[in-house]
Amino acid sequence: MTADIQVTRALFDEVMVPNYAPAKLIPVKGQGARVWDQEGREYIDFAGGIAVSSLGHCHPALVNALKTQADKLWHLSNVLTNEPALRLAKKLVDQTFAEKVYFCNSGAEANEAAFKLARRWALDTHGEHKNEIISFAKSFHGRTFFTVTVGGQASYSDGFGPKPGAVLHAEFNNLDSVKALISDKTCAIVVEPIQGEGGIIPGDAEFLTGLRQLCDQYKALLVMDEVQTGVGRTGKLYAYMNYGVTPDILTSAKSLGGGFPVGAMLTTTAIAAHLKVGTHGSTYGGNPLACAVAEAAIDTINTPEVLNGVLKNEQIFRECLQAINAKYQVFSEVRGKGMLLGAVLNEKYKGRSRDFFLAAAEQGLFALVAGTDVVRFAPSLVITEEEIREGMRRFEAAVQQVTSA
Repeated sequence: MTADIQVTRALFDEVMVPNYAPAKLIPVKGQGARVWDQEGREYIDFAGGIAVSSLGHCHPALVNALKTQADKLWHLSNVLTNEPALRLAKKLVDQTFAEKVYFCNSGAEANEAAFKLARRWALDTHGEHKNEIISFAKSFHGRTFFTVTVGGQASYSDGFGPKPGAVLHAEFNNLDSVKALISDKTCAIVVEPIQGEGGIIPGDAEFLTGLRQLCDQYKALLVMDEVQTGVGRTGKLYAYMNYGVTPDILTSAKSLGGGFPVGAMLTTTAIAAHLKVGTHGSTYGGNPLACAVAEAAIDTINTPEVLNGVLKNEQIFRECLQAINAKYQVFSEVRGKGMLLGAVLNEKYKGRSRDFFLAAAEQGLFALVAGTDVVRFAPSLVITEEEIREGMRRFEAAVQQVTSA
């Protein structure tokens, strides 16, 4: 019986595979941008489950959608379709460049589908020679073996044997480095509009426009990984809308489900046609529960009130960080857009992002890192000003703790 199990952090070490090293605390309840642990201690959440909890914890629209659907239908398999999946797909198509949608469970799965589709499209339309994928150093596209190889961080892909081939890495925001690699063998360029795990590095408008032009010139597909930037995180439904650069394939997850696992790959009718029946699939992809929650998330987020609120919240974050930095001189700049921001540590504190992350938790604040030099913030899109300012008070206490140690 579950009542007999003593749930402590020590139980993790006893029963879980040791690929994670979670904090000592165990959260048990969340509401909005606040979380409580087993001891009843309250935290402000600036991490958002790593840019996932787009509407905070237990948002009524998502709770209602889940409870309502839970009484109707949970799972069917893809031998049958379902109403929530079709409604969600229609809304995504109507609000983006896309004409077709494929559903899965995560960002990695969405990217896996995108890369397979790009390869199949190239094979069908141009032949076997056109199979190279160009990605970027410091990029991150998931943890499957294909996606982690396309990702530009060898430490994640080394040590598992031979990697998938025909994957090249250019330098982000350096168009000349792409020109040096691209050829008639290139089937796709894969890019994050803002590099997330790589350090919250926004793509330059000229760079992304240049990628689009190179793809057109070499008859390659532009794949935008919007797993972290999508669904309102930058103040637009998808970040590509900030740049006026339209991809051929877009991947989405994280904020799409507001905490419920769901992913999507969006593309055009012509490109989608190359994933014929049987060429790809997902047991749980497009299940009614996930799609009902994601539909509620899209309906709630894709409004002028929420999207404009994201940009207003960004300004409050920046003002607070600027005030903290004026007192403690720890950051060289704050990068990012909307509710995806990175405070870059200066030379004096370089390599110590984890120290700030740990100190923040001690002060009652959940934050993130993006590499060793960047403290990352990816909170709820609808976090209140009061929650932001209270969280920043706690973050200032953490900064004081680190700088005075």
